[in-house]
Amino acid sequence: MSIETRELPCRGGKLGLMTLDSPDTLNALSSDMFHQMQACLDTWAGDESICLVMITANGDRGFSAGGDIRELYHALEASADATTVTNVFAREYRVDYTLHTFPKPVVTLAHGITMGGGMGLLQASRYRLVTPDAALAMPEVTIGLFPDVGASWFLNRLPGSIGLFMGLTGARMNATDAMRIGLADLVIQRSQQDELINRIVDQYWTGDIATDDNRLFRLLNQLEEAPAEALPTSELATHEQEIARQCRRDELSRVVERLLNSSTNDPWWRACIDGLRSACPVSLCLLERQLAHGLQMSLKDIFRMELVMVTRCGENPDLREGIRARLIDRDNQPAWRYRSLAEVPEDYVEDHFTPPWPETEDPLADL
Repeated sequence: MSIETRELPCRGGKLGLMTLDSPDTLNALSSDMFHQMQACLDTWAGDESICLVMITANGDRGFSAGGDIRELYHALEASADATTVTNVFAREYRVDYTLHTFPKPVVTLAHGITMGGGMGLLQASRYRLVTPDAALAMPEVTIGLFPDVGASWFLNRLPGSIGLFMGLTGARMNATDAMRIGLADLVIQRSQQDELINRIVDQYWTGDIATDDNRLFRLLNQLEEAPAEALPTSELATHEQEIARQCRRDELSRVVERLLNSSTNDPWWRACIDGLRSACPVSLCLLERQLAHGLQMSLKDIFRMELVMVTRCGENPDLREGIRARLIDRDNQPAWRYRSLAEVPEDYVEDHFTPPWPETEDPLADL
């Protein structure tokens, strides 16, 4: 599993092209891949000849299904503490933060399955391009985790209660939905990837960030967008009002109860509710709390908060059990520590937001 990187000379300057290259695992993102990405991004940030960066992925099925959960499971099984988990996620969050704050324009083209860690890369990019077959989701609550990779930032910026709904249910957003709610900036055919790269290479890039960003913005706007007939029908157009009604500001238990009791035979909605029904109760509580905290936090502090949360999840049993049930044994019968929201103690939830390290030893303090 690796990251493929190339530096393509343009008429002026260079394009840094980074490709996720593990199609057999749906480009599951391993710790080594994040190490490669970070090293490359750090080099390109300081290289005056690199004027912009593009991220793509190999394989037909998707951009990335997220972090390498099997690797995480084995780390949890092998370690008596959560140090390994902390280190793995610190690498991932550092890459995401680097992309969010990268000093040069970053374009990411995501196709097919784009979830979890894949969403982290896409949402951290200056320009977020998707293909008509894109399926964007944050389904972490079903494995005893929570929507991370900066989701406390980008889910909070979606209209209405859609961010909460996505986190609670793991709802899949198609390309039309992604454009509708601001999770993507442009939909193009995947066959246009080479055309886009060729157009970038044919440009004169100055190295001046503002000038190059403006030129890239105009270049992207000149691309032929995917035709309407190639785009899926928006699911949100049908369900937005229902989401707003069911997820209106209220106690979490009441929101969840309303959603579980909603009656419709619509396949997309039922899939969402099935995701909620199979979610870990502690994860649902963490989601509500992280979104509330995230409204008042900087991006840096959000990643630091999420690292505390994921470390605590690594210390507690639900994450290991959720991965076992969903991906290792595949019995889909996780034995959650608490069986319902009502059973989850308040202090247990709050402990997930209490750093296990002194402030001077925060692994992301230098972001």
